[in-house]
Amino acid sequence: MISLRKVTKDYSADGQLVRALNDISLEIAAGKFVALVGRSGCGKSTLLNLAGAMDFPTSGEVLLDGVSTHSGDDFSLTRLRREKVGFVFQSFQLINTLSVVENVELPLLFAGNSDARQTALDRLASVELSDLENRMPHQLSGGQMQRVAIARALVNKPKILLADEPTGNLDSTTGTVILSLLKRLTREQNTATLMATHSAEAAAIADSIIEMCDGKIAGVKHS
Repeated sequence: MISLRKVTKDYSADGQLVRALNDISLEIAAGKFVALVGRSGCGKSTLLNLAGAMDFPTSGEVLLDGVSTHSGDDFSLTRLRREKVGFVFQSFQLINTLSVVENVELPLLFAGNSDARQTALDRLASVELSDLENRMPHQLSGGQMQRVAIARALVNKPKILLADEPTGNLDSTTGTVILSLLKRLTREQNTATLMATHSAEAAAIADSIIEMCDGKIAGVKHS
């Protein structure tokens, strides 16, 4: 589902060339939960951005479900992200003026789905939040907000789920619940899940752990 082929990513900072990723190749299959670990600045976020077609490599190729992110115009790339990729963030990024169910159904409304409300309710049921559909985000705990964010990310049944420090704002007990939920949904929906994390405990739940250092893959461990 996610394929990076000899990917390099360079930036310019204060007139200096910065190599964020250096000759990265990896494959993540459907139904697999993979963790990216490493110190800040090692390239985790850059890799996630490339895997979500939010940024593009300087050289090499990124394919999402067989589609190159270099192909197509802005419209086709927006459609690729909307249909193929779900995002979960550390800060939840819920819309405070919308209810729980309205937050979840929003991507469906953008996609023109005629059954958006029922689909959103079904997705909330999958993350065990059926009884909170009409609450506002400020009425939820951190763990509940992250469940809503996961439901929203998966409501279009994307092939790829990208999670950036999804337990970073949660206590350890709640974080463990969220990680177990992500792993279960990865299996149930046959999604390729890539999670960036600083936490060794969070990474331990993944099927594979990719350790990054200075823009390179330093090692891979399988559970």
